[in-house]
Amino acid sequence: MRRFLFEGADLRGESTRVDGALAAILQNHQYAPGVRDLLGEFLAAAVLLATTLKFQGRLTLQARSSGQVPLIMAECTSDLAVRAIARGAQEATASGFEELLSEGQLAITVEPERGSRYQGIVPLQGESLAASLDAYFEQSEQLHTRVWLACDGSRAAGLLLQQLPSQLTPDPLAREAQWAHACTLAATVSREELLALEPAELLYRLYHEDPVRLFDAQPVRFSCSCSRERSRQALTTLGEAEIRDILREQGSVTMDCEFCNQQYIFEAQELLPGQIDPLH
Repeated sequence: MRRFLFEGADLRGESTRVDGALAAILQNHQYAPGVRDLLGEFLAAAVLLATTLKFQGRLTLQARSSGQVPLIMAECTSDLAVRAIARGAQEATASGFEELLSEGQLAITVEPERGSRYQGIVPLQGESLAASLDAYFEQSEQLHTRVWLACDGSRAAGLLLQQLPSQLTPDPLAREAQWAHACTLAATVSREELLALEPAELLYRLYHEDPVRLFDAQPVRFSCSCSRERSRQALTTLGEAEIRDILREQGSVTMDCEFCNQQYIFEAQELLPGQIDPLH
């Protein structure tokens, strides 16, 4: 991920390309090409949106639908650790956004390490995730934000533009002109260019006549937040009676993380400590 600023204008941007982290996620699941590409776009979008966080925490981008993909989500922390998954999409055959996520809702959830959780939910709109995100930001009271996304199955990429609070350009008409100029040029980028070009080359291709400051690259990495303790805590929600039934039938309780396929096996004494005979 690389951040950039427009010198002399209240505009910022982010450019990301995700390949190694995407490969690590896809090796754990067998997705159809359409689902795989959609998951890559969700992943790139989560990275771009997480860069807007002003605190330590995580951002989750999730969609539920009546289409061939009932649920899809991507998560990115403030230090660019990512994970993603599509659930219930084993039979998906479509490649189009509207078929995969028909009658869907998009939720953006922000969870700071300290502070209150926030979630915004809007209907999925348009013919792409990028169009739905653009509509989300248009409906919110936030500053102008536009997103461009692409994925070819082995690499995901994205570009974000965002208007900043008025500092350098106080005149509203001038601010709108700057925003329109930046978006018009960004809209000329092709899917192939977004996926193939390095951020520096992409920005030169788009804005070689504008003074743009490009910051150092930050790595995006796959990391799952699952743990043995978190899995054990999740099991406690089943209740003691159900845990006992599983232990009697299987001798232990197994939990698999659907994000990374890590398996956690719990014996009776770990789930029902201090009991002489946990199975009775």
